[in-house]
Amino acid sequence: MSKPSKSQWDFGELFPAEQTRKVLSVWELTSDIKRLLEKQVGAVWVSGEITNLRAQSSGHVYFTLKDVAAQVNCVLFRGPAAAPRHLLADGKKVLLHGDVTVYEARGQYQLIVREVELQGVGALQAALEKLKLKLAAEGLFSQERKRPLPRYPQRIGLVTSPTGAAIRDVLHVVQRRNPALEIILAPARVQGDGAAREIAEAIRRLNQFNMDGSRANEAQISKSEIGQSHLTLAATNQLDLILITRGGGSLEDLWAFNEEPVARAIFESAVPIVSAVGHEIDFTIADFVADMRAATPSAAAEIITEGVFASREFVAEAPLRLRQFVRRKMDREIENFDSVAGRLARLHPRRRLNDSLQRLDDLQSDLLRNLKSAVHSRNLVFENVAGRFARTRPLLLLKSRREALRQLEKRLQSLGPEQVLARGYSITTDAASGQVLRNAATVKPGQKLRTRLAHGEIKSAAE
Repeated sequence: MSKPSKSQWDFGELFPAEQTRKVLSVWELTSDIKRLLEKQVGAVWVSGEITNLRAQSSGHVYFTLKDVAAQVNCVLFRGPAAAPRHLLADGKKVLLHGDVTVYEARGQYQLIVREVELQGVGALQAALEKLKLKLAAEGLFSQERKRPLPRYPQRIGLVTSPTGAAIRDVLHVVQRRNPALEIILAPARVQGDGAAREIAEAIRRLNQFNMDGSRANEAQISKSEIGQSHLTLAATNQLDLILITRGGGSLEDLWAFNEEPVARAIFESAVPIVSAVGHEIDFTIADFVADMRAATPSAAAEIITEGVFASREFVAEAPLRLRQFVRRKMDREIENFDSVAGRLARLHPRRRLNDSLQRLDDLQSDLLRNLKSAVHSRNLVFENVAGRFARTRPLLLLKSRREALRQLEKRLQSLGPEQVLARGYSITTDAASGQVLRNAATVKPGQKLRTRLAHGEIKSAAE
């Protein structure tokens, strides 16, 4: 059968038939991407900085995690197994663990957060608080288990770096306050990886040394390379206490003293432990577990040597204190002697005789005073009677009155103007009116004047 010929109007080769296409809805596309992300990516750890944090009334928390180049939306749903919300805040750098998925309603991918950890110092601080809660619950920080330090330690163990500043501070204070104190050094790194393990092992070696002084442990405990003469290996194995210490630094620098192996070693130590890590403001888990915490290495050395140092000062000051005691004792005895002597003097027969004589003098004085008073009273009575008697005789009364009048005349004459003139004074009056002139300014020219003298008078006229 022959093949049919093509029509000249057949353009099939130029316009082929339309192929079948698969068209997805938005929901289907979003669902496919969601399944692909959840299958291929799944759960991840992501680091970044929190921004746009907002908490909804539903209890869910939404925020954005960003770095210098990108960002991703995150959600922390409410629930009993939710990550710690208190670690979330704008600006905080965190590590998030969660599931990558797509929020279909908006067509955006997001991270459903399951765990939150702080980055850097924040992460260390969070780990520290977590371990503190754990150890506190186990009783490692209990005050009841803490032991008192011996007042006069003779030999101590020292756990620190043999090349650090802390050991020099401790030795300087010990040399000054109690050079006889023996120090057995168990060297250990106090910073970096493995430092916590070395510190814990050093504490155990010192405890073993304290128990049996085995030569194996003794060989591991060496003198410091700084050449201090009082760093010794004692012939006996008795330790009074152990000091663990290092100088100040950041939280990362001090982290070895915040690790659980160190805390366990301190807790298990049969020898009391003093912890002196960092500066005054630094607190580590070792400080909480130890029997005593000192603010600095130097402060720890002062605490350990306080008993001997105070006793040395007491002995040095004993002669002065003895002299002061003897002087006070003598002063008290002298005072007692004076008191007894005074009492004896008061009880002596002569004292009683003197008191009687004084009493006799007082009575004599009272008698004379009473006699004088009686005589005076009798005189007053006599004068009263005499006056009354005189009044009953008129001639005597008249004579008395005349005598009184003569006395008054004499006094009047002594005060009269004649007596004034007799002493050389004069009295000038106006000739016409007889008015006494007392002020020259009131005299007018030509005014007639009379000046009276002791004997005679002078007439004149004013110019």
